[in-house]
Amino acid sequence: MTNDAGAAVCASTSRSALSDLLAPQLARFAAAQGGADGPAQSAVASRWLHLLHEEDAPSALALAARLERVLDGLNADGLGRWILAGLRHHPTDRQRQRAWFSLDDAQAVAALHGEAGAEPLQRALPSLNLLADGLLGPLGDVAFRPRAGPAMRVQPRQQTQLNAPRLRPVLTTTHLLVPDDYTVFDGAGDRLRLYRAAVAHAVAHRRHSQPARPAGTLKPMGIAVVSAMEDARVEHLLLRDLPGVRRWFIDALAPVPDPRDLGFAALLSRMDRALIDAAYQDDNYWVNKARRLFDATAASAGLSDYDAFRAVAAILANDLGQMRVQFNPQQFVVPAPYRDDHSYLWRFADAQTPPDEALAVQEQSARAPLDASPPPDDESGEAQAGGPEMELGRFSYPEWDRRIERLRPDWCTVIEKLPAWQGMGVAREKAGRNATLSALALPRARRFSRTRRLRRQWEGDDVDLNAAIEVMVDRRSRLQPEPRLFMRPGRELGLSSILVLLDLSASANDRVGGAALSLLDIEKQAALLLAESVTPDGDRLAIHGFSSNTRAEVYYYRLLEFGAPPTPVSRGMIDAVQARYSTRMGAALRHATHLLRHEPAGQRAILLVTDGAPSDIDVHEPRYLTEDARAAVSEARRDGVLTHCIAVDAAADPYVRRIFGWRNYSVVDDVQSLPAQVQRAYARLVSR
Repeated sequence: MTNDAGAAVCASTSRSALSDLLAPQLARFAAAQGGADGPAQSAVASRWLHLLHEEDAPSALALAARLERVLDGLNADGLGRWILAGLRHHPTDRQRQRAWFSLDDAQAVAALHGEAGAEPLQRALPSLNLLADGLLGPLGDVAFRPRAGPAMRVQPRQQTQLNAPRLRPVLTTTHLLVPDDYTVFDGAGDRLRLYRAAVAHAVAHRRHSQPARPAGTLKPMGIAVVSAMEDARVEHLLLRDLPGVRRWFIDALAPVPDPRDLGFAALLSRMDRALIDAAYQDDNYWVNKARRLFDATAASAGLSDYDAFRAVAAILANDLGQMRVQFNPQQFVVPAPYRDDHSYLWRFADAQTPPDEALAVQEQSARAPLDASPPPDDESGEAQAGGPEMELGRFSYPEWDRRIERLRPDWCTVIEKLPAWQGMGVAREKAGRNATLSALALPRARRFSRTRRLRRQWEGDDVDLNAAIEVMVDRRSRLQPEPRLFMRPGRELGLSSILVLLDLSASANDRVGGAALSLLDIEKQAALLLAESVTPDGDRLAIHGFSSNTRAEVYYYRLLEFGAPPTPVSRGMIDAVQARYSTRMGAALRHATHLLRHEPAGQRAILLVTDGAPSDIDVHEPRYLTEDARAAVSEARRDGVLTHCIAVDAAADPYVRRIFGWRNYSVVDDVQSLPAQVQRAYARLVSR
């Protein structure tokens, strides 16, 4: 039995054991709930336990063995929150996680009792809606009421995944979506305090913040700092009329981080507390500078001057850059659990994706998609810009889990798409921008071929029989024989199938130096230049791209097919594709390898252009996706597919060497040289 088959059998046996343990206990749990709600509660509890089983089977089996004790004081939603608390409290320690679910951890028992006594969100909704109505009404200053706008309804926001980022409230012009995944470790012993603070904070934004301000050229770190400063400003404005609400905010803040933690989230959390709690003392210079500038601006310009506080935030964000504080927008979550995800505050350009991926994922559940119609059929080739992306198909692929050293079968879903059509006018405009690019002189690979033999050679690995017969004839005729009587393999033009795979993650939107072009624009230029340089009777070239939004959505764009010449339509397709989301490299490499298997015999290779290490928002272990990409490269090699990576990242050497090997990558320091680097890599691949 192979390792993969053995792992599948073990997983199936483990799931069967879990089902056997759960069936009688969940039946009793459903009966205890009573009424029509019992089966629904049982189904929710079963789903949480099976999600835990996918994460770690021993933890799920340990919890299943003690399920009656755990469910004695909890409903199914409470069970889910308690499971999330254990995974979040020990995010990387499997042994402590298993101790938690075995109830061998004292904190697990305490959290269980705390969860049993917490106020359920559903029960608190009527009072929260009344609170929102009261706070949005006139409070002595009638000038506030027009800013408050329509009534705000409070609704729950459900967490359905174990590895997703912590949810934060989402504020819209009509609703406040409050997360149902607050745990006992979110900074408030009484969960009703969190709900109450979230409503008050949302009302502060509705009364004093202008929604949907253009983000412009703000970087992700700048957006996070400006948003935190805006949170503090509107809370202080609300406190002018309701000073007693200050205690609501202070009690609902995140716990004070370790003073030795100088990461972005820790510093922002300490700044949040310093700006709202006058009694809080901090020894960090940056935090104290933020408090000093905030107080000085409030005294000189007044709390109503948004621009003055945005200037303060710009200074603080610049200081963080000078301090070389690292900021990962894909993993960032607003530190204070009661504060919203800031999607209410910002409006991003239509052609861009919000740079903070964590906020973008949260925003999707609160905003309806824009209406879009497909491009009309038009004989002239003109089409309406902004149509929806067309899905071509879905494919399931395994993923290597370095922790269990096994492939997880059917773990990732690759969704093939065509990018949203932008219209031929846009394509012509961008084509004009690239008009100065000239075609490259690409090499044609010549390889030894046993089917093409060179006869009458001075030396070789075989005897040319025809030449040998002529030598014998010449000798009998007493003539001088021809000494060239060997054969050797000749060289012939070889056929190569090269797939250029572009990394379309959100970081590709970064501008190059002070230029107007982004890294994505230069990637497209390099790919198009290579496609224009391949002769029709030469190698077969394809241009594809990928990005990912968790393992369930790995988007794969087929921009130019193998052997197809670049046309105005295909150029427009490449120009239309946008960069967004993350970089789940392994799944994209597996799908590219699958497509290359259908290519004619000959040299087959993937040329990957990327600007960073593999990452995704549902993976928090840095090495996990790197090792999966390494496994995907090994699988491609076994299938006879070469891989080469061009990394536009000065710090890429360690991870690309780990993934692709010593000789199969190149690191680009000057982004403007990317087209030339792509040409050199192509030449290496077709000549191997």
